[in-house]
Amino acid sequence: MSGLKRMLLGAAVAGLLVGAGPARADFWSDAAKGLEGTTIHGVSESTPPSNYVKDVLAPAFTKATGIKVEFEATSWDQMYDKAIKDMEANTGIYDFVYIEQDIVYSYLSRDFLVDITKSLAEKPNLKAPDFDPAMFTTFVNYFKGDKGDIFGVPMEAFIKVYLYRKDLFEDPAAKEAFKAKYGYDLAVAKTHQQYKDIADFFTAWGKEKGIELWGSTVQAHTGHPASWYEFFESIAPTFGVYNWGIDASKNYAATVEHGGSMNSPESKKALEYWLSLLPDAPPESTASTWDEVAATFAAGRTAQGLVYGENAAWIATNDTKSKVVGKVGVALPPLEPGVLEAAESGKGYIGYYDGGAFGIPHSSKNKDAALLFLEYIAQPSVQADWAVAGSRITHQATYDDPKVVAQDAKTDGYYTLMKNDGRLFAGAPPYPFHAQVREATAPFFYQAITGELSASDALDQMAAAAEKELTKLGYRK
Repeated sequence: MSGLKRMLLGAAVAGLLVGAGPARADFWSDAAKGLEGTTIHGVSESTPPSNYVKDVLAPAFTKATGIKVEFEATSWDQMYDKAIKDMEANTGIYDFVYIEQDIVYSYLSRDFLVDITKSLAEKPNLKAPDFDPAMFTTFVNYFKGDKGDIFGVPMEAFIKVYLYRKDLFEDPAAKEAFKAKYGYDLAVAKTHQQYKDIADFFTAWGKEKGIELWGSTVQAHTGHPASWYEFFESIAPTFGVYNWGIDASKNYAATVEHGGSMNSPESKKALEYWLSLLPDAPPESTASTWDEVAATFAAGRTAQGLVYGENAAWIATNDTKSKVVGKVGVALPPLEPGVLEAAESGKGYIGYYDGGAFGIPHSSKNKDAALLFLEYIAQPSVQADWAVAGSRITHQATYDDPKVVAQDAKTDGYYTLMKNDGRLFAGAPPYPFHAQVREATAPFFYQAITGELSASDALDQMAAAAEKELTKLGYRK
């Protein structure tokens, strides 16, 4: 979940189109024989990585193969709606679709997607010499079937990180005032109480100085799944509540009564904490999805916040879009005691490892051409510029590319943090019922944001609604 408007990529476009893999020209032109003039259609969310595909990689692929690419980069809602309706109706409008990490299990359960591994084995003439699934990061595992075959080619992967304003945290006057009020030094929050103290402090600081500054971002849209995701994927895990509080080993229990943890004391503490940040967030927060949170931070309106990592690069480096260039710090999110240790031992996780892949629907009318395109964007040679533009890494070697190393320095070590600590984050649980449970529980969650329900009552009703939906779907016996 994520993304903003397209990045300013004119120079990159020109550079890539001029030198778009002459060494591979023979393979691409040979493999595309008979497919020249074909037009393939794709759809994705309008994020920095997707816009790079549309503006840079798609034109380069057309130049190399003669295959045209019409690529829609639209809102998350439209992207999901268009793709799933096309696959359900088997209309074949799209030849490749964006598969978000958290929805892939539903797509696989409904047999929507072409087995890419099998397709390349059956048509070796379409297998690019340097297409090697082993070169991907472990994020590719989210797009594998039961037998290990790949059903999606990763195109973006990033973690949701704690961004903070280094200029504010290092301001001598702010440090002195904070120490006087709270009795400890102003620094990056390690605990939720520290984060809350900092949020309260900078909200008051903004009022005192007469500036538009608040203490935290909060992705709290009252009618959009973005808020639900922020809680279950980014906040609840930092309190030790994993997999939405649903325990598959206990008959998919969600309620504490039946062995789940969706309405556990830890979950209620997490929601109370998150809701307590609303007074410290800008007024647009209750209408904010991932897009608006990134824009809010880039506009210099908050001192700290949890922001999807795909935005980290442009927020920290693009002075045509961001007012905080050179002022951005990157850190792990604040945690409850024991959560980090649980993540390090593999028994838990501290936040969301987000991203997605491009897959080919069975309904596609141009599967061979689409397969070539997915291989094209998986080339090692295109990864570094893409990573710099969109804060995304899907290939292991990308971390060590000089361009990425240079960008890492400008982003306060965002790429290094993802490389070293990405293992502490996790994607969504492998639930085919993902969307159904989200929709069944979201109304109560929105009522907690608006104050119509307390955190405790909202989670009690959400847990009950989750179990009711899971029973209806046949998961709870």
